[in-house]
Amino acid sequence: MRNNVSDTDHKLACPPPPSLARGLVAGAVLALSAVGVLSGCGGGSSPSSTDTNPSSGTPAPAPIPAPAPAPTASGPETEPELPPTTAPSPSTGTLPSGGGTLSPPLPPTLQLPSGVDLSKPGATIQGVKATSSAVENNNNGPDKAVDGSLTTRWASTQDDAAWIQFDFGAKTALGYMQLVWENAYGKEYAILASDDGQTWYQLRYVAGGKGGTEEFFNLNANVRYVKIQGVARATQYGYSLFEVSFKSPGSDNTLAAVTTSALPTPPVGATIMTPAIPAPLEQVQFTLPDGTLVTRFGFVGRSRHARERGEDWAEIGYGTNDTVDANGKPRDKGPGAYLNFIANYFKNRTWGVEFIDNSRVAGVTKPRIIINQYYQQAQRGGGHSFFRRFDDPGVTGYGWMSPGQLLDPTTYTDGFKDLTSCPVVPKPPEGALLKPNTGYNGVIGANDGCSVVLDNVPGHRDVGPDANGVLVPTTTVASRSLKVGDAIEFTGSFFSSRAAMDAIGDNGNFRYYTNEVTYVVGSGLRPWYGVQPRLMNAPLPEETLLGGTGSISYDYADNATFMFQQPSTQIGMQNMQRFTEGRRWIHTNMWTGDHNEAGNDRNTAAVGLQGPRFNQSTCFACHINNGRGLAPQVLNQRLDTMAVRTAALDANGKQVPHPTYGLAVQMNARSQTTGALQDWGMSVRVAGFDTKTVTLADGTAVTLSKPRVAFDGPTPSVYSLRAAQPMIGMGLLEAIPDADILARVRSTPDEDGVKGQANLVYDPETGAVRVGRYGWKAAKVSLRHQSANAALLDMSVTSPLYPNRDCLAGPAKCDKNKVEKGLSEADLQLITRYVALLGVPAQRSVTSGFPKGVTPLPYLDVNPTEVAAGAKVFSSIRCTACHVAEMKTGLGTELTENRNQTIRPYTDLLLHDMGADLADNLVESQAAGNQWRTSPLWGIGYTEYVAGTGVKVGYLHDSRASTLTEAILWHGGEATASRQRFINLSTADRKALMAFLNSL
Repeated sequence: MRNNVSDTDHKLACPPPPSLARGLVAGAVLALSAVGVLSGCGGGSSPSSTDTNPSSGTPAPAPIPAPAPAPTASGPETEPELPPTTAPSPSTGTLPSGGGTLSPPLPPTLQLPSGVDLSKPGATIQGVKATSSAVENNNNGPDKAVDGSLTTRWASTQDDAAWIQFDFGAKTALGYMQLVWENAYGKEYAILASDDGQTWYQLRYVAGGKGGTEEFFNLNANVRYVKIQGVARATQYGYSLFEVSFKSPGSDNTLAAVTTSALPTPPVGATIMTPAIPAPLEQVQFTLPDGTLVTRFGFVGRSRHARERGEDWAEIGYGTNDTVDANGKPRDKGPGAYLNFIANYFKNRTWGVEFIDNSRVAGVTKPRIIINQYYQQAQRGGGHSFFRRFDDPGVTGYGWMSPGQLLDPTTYTDGFKDLTSCPVVPKPPEGALLKPNTGYNGVIGANDGCSVVLDNVPGHRDVGPDANGVLVPTTTVASRSLKVGDAIEFTGSFFSSRAAMDAIGDNGNFRYYTNEVTYVVGSGLRPWYGVQPRLMNAPLPEETLLGGTGSISYDYADNATFMFQQPSTQIGMQNMQRFTEGRRWIHTNMWTGDHNEAGNDRNTAAVGLQGPRFNQSTCFACHINNGRGLAPQVLNQRLDTMAVRTAALDANGKQVPHPTYGLAVQMNARSQTTGALQDWGMSVRVAGFDTKTVTLADGTAVTLSKPRVAFDGPTPSVYSLRAAQPMIGMGLLEAIPDADILARVRSTPDEDGVKGQANLVYDPETGAVRVGRYGWKAAKVSLRHQSANAALLDMSVTSPLYPNRDCLAGPAKCDKNKVEKGLSEADLQLITRYVALLGVPAQRSVTSGFPKGVTPLPYLDVNPTEVAAGAKVFSSIRCTACHVAEMKTGLGTELTENRNQTIRPYTDLLLHDMGADLADNLVESQAAGNQWRTSPLWGIGYTEYVAGTGVKVGYLHDSRASTLTEAILWHGGEATASRQRFINLSTADRKALMAFLNSL
């Protein structure tokens, strides 16, 4: 995970002062120089001076190797920790092989009749007779599977399609079935039922069988025959069963129907309540009375640097370039480790940074920036760098020019003695400096000797092309004072000590790197991208900032799977800690408390929160890498990484939650005493695909495929398959004023038939009528509502909004006085704030300055001309009638990071009739079955990269579309005219449109 420079301080863009050993930073890649004695490395004066005037200086010499580090009292320094060698796999379960068939679900006539007594435990069913396909030998016939003995067995021949069948002699009510396998078990098989032995219906389907004892509850069958039909064996032998037994329905194995009630719907024309403007949670930028600009932001520990890929890379002729093979063809040796999250990232591993910038103060001709840092434990001095080292072709993955001026150099040299001389400093007050009048050693605003002053652009060398076109050093450029508009790349580090971490009770690592951010003098933080030479940082153009100034910078570490997991670029110093603690909950198993990434402490508050029936145990299991859920792709696939909303119709034809499933199917289950997973017959499976072909104007034929589903249990009269949506930018959408959403509602359709309707929804806490924003039908009024609803419906976890699982049956049973163990108010706040602070990746529509000969990362290898042309096509075919390109956020959020931002979400947050092909007839508040909220398009081009290798995700509410082209062609209703214009596009225009969409 290294680049071309060596593992010594050749990695550093600036050598250490001659009088200082470099033991503190040997093996590290941060410029930890405490003072700027080398004027080309940022100016300044000798270690004993506190003078802060810039120096004209000379260019810095080329990096040179540093001496090996001396051992410290606590042992030799170690590299900052790396993440596990493999990223956690999405919890997508085991997909069926596709080799089986799907029999139809059990019809109501063969299900349990109403009135079955479930007051007592089920009883064992006797007198079962068995037959089977060919057996291994006469001693292991099918009768041995029902003889009550665990020392005899049925053994089939070596045939994947072998079967065994059970005859109860007459129609028999079944509630439970148990299989006890010998070592030769079924890896994939179907459990079928029949009343005549000829026509078979599917009760269950097992993919990824584990052998041993397998149980099946809630069979809900009233049949004469049951068959186990093999699909795939786990071994080279046949199937081998010690015993198969059945029980009648009872209180221990069968679910009773529950009485449900409808969710109330606001009347047409209801008065909307817009919440009052909340107090800001934390300021991220403010101006002092004299015009000094103060910018505050949060950092979290990282494993590596922003431009480190998973392979070595360098300019032609200046080092190893593993991005190409011996024949010059591109190759990928794996991602870097920059956007990942270190072990226990939520535990003492965030800190705050404060930039105090006087560049806009009247009369200031030589601006300076004072940098204060606020850690949670003592640190070593230094650990920060400014300005990209762009004038050396040997510096590609990382490297900086200036360490700034550390106000007390001994805090750096103390590090050689394993001392952490920078103490914990309390967080500053809101809207004011911690030391507004005193400062340190005459530097007003500086907290202590660990503060840093930056007052110049360092001297460096200009660059020009060599014979290979590589930009190499040529002429000298002298150091100069800062000026408004200068783009400074700043990076810090977390260099504590074993003793300091032990002092706060933390036995984890004590060295980390962190983010690399771009600060524009006089303005603040801005998302950045890499330009020539050598991916030199530059602020991204405003039009690329889909998520406003908090947009996520371009990723040069090949960490695309983490792109939807990053906080807003301008996240506050205290909000960063809230963000990490919220992230922990998103990645926590709500039964075991375990984190899905290695090395993280168990979240004991989450242990046992999950109810007995659930869809998934973590948010991350459906929102794969904070993106979309697994798409339907193969027959008999369980759809438990999606949500299946269900309803029944009451006597008046009104929609109510389903009496078996409630508001949504909970496909998985476990014993609440042992924690063992159980099969309660609640799965929804892929039953097949309905296809049709659409031919485009240039003759291209596109096959559209729509999944059909089957239920293990009763089939609801109304249901809707819902894919998980990306979690990015949701806090920005919450900050869009109600009035702006409502202003886009049309009372009459436009020339294309586009109308748009806001979904009005009752707030589950206050009862007020609110504008819906979230979910496929905009039926959630806030992130708090969305988070609590998802916790209950998808993970069976309660919260202050839904204090018990009876809430799944509707409001009549949702007694707020009945409180079951679940998320606390503080937990729900952390989850909500985490989601609200997730940033949106910037649009990839400008060319990156990859070094000569280095293979561009595929998602950054863009054609700006084609992307711009595609944006015009997008507008010309009137996709923007619903996918509104630009909005502004207001003050209706506690997060100042999300206030007053110009964003480009490509949604109007309104409901639109999308036609019969997409309709599913499930009503949510005022949203009819054929109406869907316009989905935001920001981040859509990252879809497959975020999902990761081998994970198939899709588009639209049921993930039916595997490509954006298919998604567009499914549009109907109000989008019919735009769809037809898309069909009529030339090949070139369609290609440009796709380039534009993939840049988002």
